[in-house]
Amino acid sequence: MDHYDVATIRARFPALREGARGAGGVDLDGPAGTQVPESVIEAMAEVHRNGISNRSGGFPTSDASDRITAEARSALADLFNSGPEEIAFGQNMTSLTFAVSRALAREWIEGDEIVVTLLDHDANVAPWRLAAEERGVTVHTVAFDAQSGCLDPDAIAAVVGPRTRLVAVTHASNALGTIPDVKAIVEIAHTVGALSFVDGVHYTPHGIVDVAALDTDFLVASSYKFFGPHLGALYGKAEILERLDAYKVIPAPDRGPGKWETGTQSFESLAGATAAVDHIASLGEGRSRRDRIVEGQQRVRRHETALMDRFLAGSAEIPGLRIHGIADPGLLDQRVPTFSVDIDGAQPADTAAAMRKQDVYARSGDFYAVGVMTHLGFQDSGGLVRIGFVHYTTSEEVDRTLDALAHAAE
Repeated sequence: MDHYDVATIRARFPALREGARGAGGVDLDGPAGTQVPESVIEAMAEVHRNGISNRSGGFPTSDASDRITAEARSALADLFNSGPEEIAFGQNMTSLTFAVSRALAREWIEGDEIVVTLLDHDANVAPWRLAAEERGVTVHTVAFDAQSGCLDPDAIAAVVGPRTRLVAVTHASNALGTIPDVKAIVEIAHTVGALSFVDGVHYTPHGIVDVAALDTDFLVASSYKFFGPHLGALYGKAEILERLDAYKVIPAPDRGPGKWETGTQSFESLAGATAAVDHIASLGEGRSRRDRIVEGQQRVRRHETALMDRFLAGSAEIPGLRIHGIADPGLLDQRVPTFSVDIDGAQPADTAAAMRKQDVYARSGDFYAVGVMTHLGFQDSGGLVRIGFVHYTTSEEVDRTLDALAHAAE
């Protein structure tokens, strides 16, 4: 594919052609979960067609589980730019974060400190708060700028000190779309010997994830946000994963990434996650899968930037519509195509309902971005309306979204 052909990409997604959202509807709910291509559906079905057993049995259906698991580790390693031995899987990002928080907290003592932010999804806040409470650890919560939606690394540097043990931050806000300077924040954590934990769930479908460049100690993502099944994936530096004691069942693996995986994994989901990574890779060209992923995400970024620019230009013409967060077309490199909006005098639930009548599907609420909504003053008033574009969104769908918002504003 030498150019970005959104029609060809959309044709891969049965739900966009035939499903409840494909019957003329505009799907703006990618931030809550994307649709999946036929290749992912087929990969998962093939697991059951061929038969499956638990791992390490030494017979064909068990060998298949071993192969599927290894392939999934390799695929996610290519997506994150890590080693396969640094990839573990779980039910979802939240479960994995709780697992890591419990393991890390074993090393904390009273008087230690951790840092979280108001820009984050609560799944990258609550597990750390709970662990800190159990260990007598102080939690510093860093606010973002309410006007711009941006998180200043200097604000994190101001609360980091010699007793800081962890800094948790999002790679992109699931409510405002803001992309913080994660690399700078990781460097701030490391200057005092603290670990960094990055929530990559919302960023992964929109940008190039590179844990080596970030030098982060941990990063988590969910494959159902990047065109795959419901599955969580954890990256951790190999030496840290090996050093920490995971909460596990004996005789579960006590070495390597397997020690972080509780119970029997969903092997069909692992196969689906591999297919989702291959779908992203298919959007680009290159000798290795990592090369294809990088080029594919660069093409996605250009497409989504054009969608954002179109949306911002059109939204400026709708009376009473407010976009919270970055709305300057010159700063689109600092956000992903996720917008939280409201209309003067309208309840967010009513706005979303009015859009649904136009077959434009968005949701209202806080989206588990409790810190964001509280800081902006919307937590107790129904939150905001979230509009999410992804790589299969068309310019015509952006126009339909604008029309639906204009209709709601009337």
